[in-house]
Amino acid sequence: MSNDPLLQPYKLKHLTLRNRIMITSHEPAYPEDGMPKERYRAYHVERAKAGVALTMTAGSASVAQDSPPVFNNILAWKDEVVGWMKQLVDECHDHGAAVMIQLTHLGRRTRWDKADWLPVVAPSHEREAAHRAFPKRMEDWDMARIIGDFADAAERMKAAGVDGIELEAYGHLLEQFWSPLTNDLEAPYGGSLENRLRFTLDVLGAIRARCGADFIVGLRYTGDQDLPGGMTRAEGMSISQRLKASGLVDFLNVVKGHIDTDPGLTDLIPIQGMRNAPHLDFAGEIRAATGFPTFHAAKIPDVATARYAIASGKLDMVGLTRAHMADPHIVRKIVEGREDDIRPCVGANYCLDRIYQGGMAFCLHNPATGREATMPQTIPPATRQKRITIVGAGPAGMEAARVAAERGHAVTVFEAADRPGGQIRLTAQDERRREMISIIAWRQAQCEKHGIAFRFNTYAEAEDVLATKPDEVIVATGGLPHTEVLSEGNDLVVSAWDILSGDVKPGRNVLIFDDAGDHAALQAADLISATGAAVEIVTPDRSFAPEIMAMNLVPYMRNLQGRDTTFTVTWRLISVVRDGNQLRATLGSDYGDVTRARLVDQVVVNHGTRPLDELYFALKPASSNLGEVDYKALTTGGTQAVARNAEGQFRLFRIGDAVSARNTHAAIYDALRLVKDL
Repeated sequence: MSNDPLLQPYKLKHLTLRNRIMITSHEPAYPEDGMPKERYRAYHVERAKAGVALTMTAGSASVAQDSPPVFNNILAWKDEVVGWMKQLVDECHDHGAAVMIQLTHLGRRTRWDKADWLPVVAPSHEREAAHRAFPKRMEDWDMARIIGDFADAAERMKAAGVDGIELEAYGHLLEQFWSPLTNDLEAPYGGSLENRLRFTLDVLGAIRARCGADFIVGLRYTGDQDLPGGMTRAEGMSISQRLKASGLVDFLNVVKGHIDTDPGLTDLIPIQGMRNAPHLDFAGEIRAATGFPTFHAAKIPDVATARYAIASGKLDMVGLTRAHMADPHIVRKIVEGREDDIRPCVGANYCLDRIYQGGMAFCLHNPATGREATMPQTIPPATRQKRITIVGAGPAGMEAARVAAERGHAVTVFEAADRPGGQIRLTAQDERRREMISIIAWRQAQCEKHGIAFRFNTYAEAEDVLATKPDEVIVATGGLPHTEVLSEGNDLVVSAWDILSGDVKPGRNVLIFDDAGDHAALQAADLISATGAAVEIVTPDRSFAPEIMAMNLVPYMRNLQGRDTTFTVTWRLISVVRDGNQLRATLGSDYGDVTRARLVDQVVVNHGTRPLDELYFALKPASSNLGEVDYKALTTGGTQAVARNAEGQFRLFRIGDAVSARNTHAAIYDALRLVKDL
C-alpha cells in the first residue's frame, strides 16, 4: 500500500472511503427537467472511474417547490428523482466511488418569479443582495412544511442508494436562521443562538426519524460569516460543538465567509490571483476543537496542498472540486506516479461564473468536462498515422497539437513568436492572472513528451506549410485587435493590447472605450490606473464588462474603485480629434441623438479581434475540402468527410480566433472536437 497520505482509506461511520480525495457538492447545471440524466451521470462516472473516493452530487438540490433553483439544480422534491439518482449511484459504485448528495432549501437565496411563482420565505423580510427578492417572514406552518420536505427528500435519496446526504447551510435557509442579520423571529426560533439553531436541529431530527440512525448525514456550513453584525467566529465554533453534541450529524464540511454578495462569494470561493487554500487553517481549527470528521474545499488547486491538508491533520477529506473539472483523472495520475501530467486548474472560474449567468459549468481549458458523453477525457489513438501541420501556438493551436500527438500523428507546429502562448501570454503578464499561463505550459509539456516539432520565430507562408507534405492543415493564427470603429480619428487611438504589452506607455488622463466587454479593457484600466492616472471606462452596453461575469469582476472592482476611475455605461465613442496637446473624444448614444465630449490625453479602444486569415485563404484553393467544415459532424462527434476539390492533397481547417473573436474555451473546444477524429 502507498504511504501517500492522500491514498489512505478513511472510515466514516460504516462507510470506507478508498482515499482522502473528494469532490464537494456543486451544481454544474447539467440536469434536464430537474433530473440528473445522461450528461450529469457521465460527468460523475468519469471521476469515479478515475479513482475519486467520494463524489458529492447536486450543489443545492431543492427539497421544496418554494425553493426554486436559480440555476439548473436537481429537484429533490420530485419522486421521479429516485430512479435517475439510482442509475448514477449504481454506476459510480461499480467503479468503487461513494456518492452523496447535497439537499437544501434556498430560503431567500432565490426569486419568487421562478418556477411556480411562490413567495420566497426566510426568517425575516430582509432580502439577499444577490437575488434581490424580498421574502415572506416564515410562519409556523411554513416551518412544519419545510421540515417535512427535508425529511421527504432525504428518504428519496436513501431509496436511491446514496451513501449519505449533506445539508447545505451557508447562505441558505438553515443559516438564515442562524445569523442575526437574517433572523428577527421571536422564540422559539429566534433570539438566542440556541433558538436560532432549533430549526436546523428539527430538520436533522426529522431526517433521522425517517432514515434511521445509520444513514450518513453531514452539514456544510460557515463557521464564521466574517460580516458585520453576522454570525461570529465564536458563534461558529459554538455551532460546530453543538452540531457534534447533537448526535444527529456525522461530518462537518466547513467554509468561511458569506455568499449574499459577489465579493462575499468570491472570498468564500476564491479565484485566480487570490491566495490558495485561504480557509484551510480555519477548517483545521474546527477539526482540532471538535475532534469530528471534517471536510473542506476552497481553492485547493493542486495535489501538494491537498496532501499537506491531510498529512498535517487539518482535514479528514480534502475537496478538489474545480481541480476535478480541469482534470477528472487526478487520483489515477497520483496512483500512477504521473502528477506532472495533471491538467492544472488555473482558477479562471469560468465554471462558476457561467452558472451564475444561467449557463452550464464548463472548464476554461478542459472542454470535455460536462461533455463526457460526446467528448473524450482521454484521447483515443488513430487507426492511421497522418502528417498534421498546425500554424499558430496559442491555446487553439496548442490543444490541436496535443490532441493530434496523442492520436499518434506526426505533428509540425509553426509559430511566429519565439514561444507559445498567443493572447494568453499577454494576459498572464498581469500578476493577478499569471496562473493563466499554465494553460499553455501544460500543453507544451504534453507536446514535448510526444516529440512534436515546433518551429518558432517562423511566420509561415503557404510554401512553408506545403513543404511539410501535410495530410491535414489547421490554421490557428488567432487575431489582432480591431480599433477602426470611429467615424474620425482611428489613427489617434491605441488598443488595449498596446497597453498590456507595454508597447504604449499609459497616459495620465485616459478614456477606455470598451465595446467587447472582456478582460482586455479592465486589465488595461487596472494597469493604467495603478500609475495614478485618471481613467474613464465607457461602454455602449447597459452594464460594463458583461463577458467577465460576476466573480471575476470582484478583484478588478477592488482595485479600480480605490483609484481615480469612472464607469460610464450606455455611451458610445464616435470620434476622436486633436485639440491642442490633448484629444477631444465625442460620445454618442444608441438611445437618442445626443453627444458629450471628453478632453483626454489618451484613448484606448477594446473592440475584440479580427482574424489573421491570410494564410488560410492562400491555402484554401489547394485543399481537398476547400476549407469547409461539416458542422453536423463537428457537433455530434462525427468524422469530417467533406470533399470539394479532387486535386487537393490536404484538408484545411481553421479554429479559434482565426475564425472569429471568441474566448479561450471556444478556441480549445474548436481544437478538441475537430482533431479528436482526424
